This record gives sequence, structure tokens and C-alpha cells, in this order.
Amino acid sequence: MSDPSSDLSTRGPRRWPWVLVLLLLVAAGYWFWSVNQGKSTGGFRRFGGPMAGASVPVKVAVVEQGKIDYTLKAIGTVTAFNTVTVRSRVDGELLKLEFQDGQKVEKGDVLARIDPRNYRIQLDQALGQQKQNEAQLKNAQKDLQRYQLLYKQNSIARQQVDAQEALVQQLIGARTSDQAAVDNARLQLEYTDIVAPISGRLGLRRVDEGNIVNASSTDGLVVITQTQPVSVLFTLPQAQLADVLAQLRTGNTLAVELYDRDDIRKLADGELMSLDNQIDVATGTVKMKARFANEDESLFPNQFVNVRLKVETRQALVLPTQAIQQGSIGPFVYLIDEQNKSRIQAISTGRVDGRRIEILSGLSAGQRVVTEGTDRLRDGAAVEITEPGMDKPVAAATARPTGGGAPSSRRNRP
Repeated sequence: MSDPSSDLSTRGPRRWPWVLVLLLLVAAGYWFWSVNQGKSTGGFRRFGGPMAGASVPVKVAVVEQGKIDYTLKAIGTVTAFNTVTVRSRVDGELLKLEFQDGQKVEKGDVLARIDPRNYRIQLDQALGQQKQNEAQLKNAQKDLQRYQLLYKQNSIARQQVDAQEALVQQLIGARTSDQAAVDNARLQLEYTDIVAPISGRLGLRRVDEGNIVNASSTDGLVVITQTQPVSVLFTLPQAQLADVLAQLRTGNTLAVELYDRDDIRKLADGELMSLDNQIDVATGTVKMKARFANEDESLFPNQFVNVRLKVETRQALVLPTQAIQQGSIGPFVYLIDEQNKSRIQAISTGRVDGRRIEILSGLSAGQRVVTEGTDRLRDGAAVEITEPGMDKPVAAATARPTGGGAPSSRRNRP
């Protein structure tokens, strides 16, 4: 009977060549797959960096001269240009309402009517008293003329003439008082027709027909808001006040734009009217007021909006903000030279206007800068520009950068 251990020892060495061949086949297959994968991904392997001599696909933008807006952002509240609570000036029964809720009215339109009968009676009484005193005045003036004639004839004493003159003056004063009473009674009668003091849009009525209204009531009948034009109140930090004042003192009109609460849809265009005369010490801000025509009535009182105040517009070198990178040297970009190779260029930036940023130094007009694909770039790497027409430098791109040499370091590690 054979020994099992001797059989295993004789079959083991025979298996090793086959295992070695199998491992070689697996390694060759993986190498072949990695080479093809690198070609299909533009010179990059599945694991590791770019292959030697391969170009990095990128998108670029050209440095250009353009307008850059200095815009300040804030949150504002729409307020009615004028707000009036319509109240009755006299007491009485509310006979009729001449308006509908939410109606648009003009100045002078009749809004409500109060029972006028009591005030007509008061006017008639004042007119009657006026006529009575007028008749007495005429009689006293005729007596005075007769007394003066008799006095010249030495028929009566001087004291009687003086007394008659005093009576005439007394009745003249009564005539003035009577006229004032008539005017007051007529005014009270006119107040029974309640009219709109301003043009605007009405709110919801606060009292119904048949109720007794009083001049002392603070509730009022209805509220009128003037929404054409309309104003917007907002605040800005005191640090930004100097830039705004500099423009206002030169007589410039500052444009204001309104956007919805999501800061996406533009609502209206207007202009800055005025600003407060002091800074709020609690918040360190100053209140400002802008005016909007609101012809389509898209702005509603007490509505929250996003405000953009345009302080200044000037010409400058501009770039898309996505081209700007940050590192230990500060802001920098990947500049593409005439040989389509990238190099790090330190720059100095200014104001940001939406998706564009102002370039103060480090670049010149016409130069090409990488906007997409920077995560795979290194200083001196060859690039392949994927945008048609951008593979060749612009004529102005031959100018050298205006400042800041290119440090010989890799992206995000300068």
C-alpha cells in the first residue's frame, strides 16, 4: 500500500508551472486593459495621474475689456407711497357705501354718505339767524344817519349818536359771526359725503351700511394705499455708505433693481430717492428709500424683496469667476500660452459682478485662461482645448502679463 504523503509531494511541484502561467496571463490582461482605458480617457489611467505626453482636455475663457457693475445687495420691504385711513368728520348714520373692496379710486371720488338731514337743519338755522341780524344792521345804520342829521341841527345830544354808532358796530360784528356759522354749517353738510383724499387702491371695508359712525372713531371706514408709485425701504451697512454718498453728492441718480424672494426673477426697476440722516447705532446700518413706478402693480405693500443698488459702472478687465483659483500665493489662474501649455499666473482681483470678476493686475486683454478642467492641471502641462475656435491665441494675447510671475508649483499647492 502506497503512502499518501508521497503522492502529494510528487504532484505539488507539477502544479507550480501552471499557476505561474495563469498569473502571467492575468497580469498581461490587466496591463492591456489599463492601456486601452488610458487612451479612452484622454491619456489618463484608471488609477494614477496623466500619462506621459498626454494632453489635458480643458475649457478656456479670454480675458476681455468690459463693463463691471459695483452693486450692493440688501433685503427690502415694499411700502405704500402714501397710506390714508378714511374716517368720518361728522357723526351720523352711514346711509351708503359707494365703493367695492379693493377698488381703485381717484382723489375726490365719493366713498360713503352719511345721513345729512340734521346738518341741513343746522345750516337753515344759521342762514335764518344771519338774515335776522342783517335786517337789524340795516335798521341801525338808517337810525344812525338820522341821529347824525339831528345832531347837526342841535336837536339831540352827542351821547345818543355815539350809542347808535356802537350799536351799528355791534351788529356788524354779529354779521361776521353769522357768516362764519353759515360757513361751518355748510362745511358740516359737505362732510356727510366722505371723499377719497388721495388716489390709490382701497382695502377691505371696516364698517357696514346702517351703522352709526363717529368723528372720534380711530378705526375708520377703509384704508387707501397709494401704490403708483410705490417705495421700497432697505438698509445698508455703514461701511458701504461712503460709496453711495460719493455718487449722490456728484448729482448721479443711482439705479435700483428688485428681485423676488428667491433672487431669481426681476420684478422692477427704480431709482434711489433718499437716505436717512443718521446711522442706527444698534445695527450699524442706514435706511434708504427707493422709488418705483409700479405701473403693472407687481409690487405689493409689505412685500419682501431682494434689492440691488447699482453704485457705479466702469470699464475693466473681466473674467468668469470660475477661472479664479486660490492658494498660498492668493488668487491665481492657469494661463494658456501660444504652445497650448498651462502655467500658474498670480493675479489681483477686484469687484465681483454676478459671474464675472474684475482683474486688477496679472493679466492682459486677449489672454486665455482655463475655466474647466483645472483639477487635472499641473504647471507646464500640455492642454487640449475642447471649445471650437479657442485652440489658437487671440491677437492681443501676445502681450506679457502686467504683474506677478508664475510660481513653479502645482495647483492648490503654491
